[in-house]
Amino acid sequence: MGSFETIYISETVAACNGGGGALGHPRVFLNLGHDGKVECPYCSRLFVNRAMQGSAASDAITPPRVSEERNV
Repeated sequence: MGSFETIYISETVAACNGGGGALGHPRVFLNLGHDGKVECPYCSRLFVNRAMQGSAASDAITPPRVSEERNV
């Protein structure tokens, strides 16, 4: 299921209330994952940390150095 809306933040904890005033949902605090993202379980808004997103994206496309390779 896709996200309803993407909200870029500079924190590692997102606060979401659905944004609908009385039509929203209870306010929840969500810890962003190691990838700098978290999706609200109530309204499916996706919160993305701008700083973490940049480093996570570059890590994903950069192959590991020889010293970083892991035995699989």
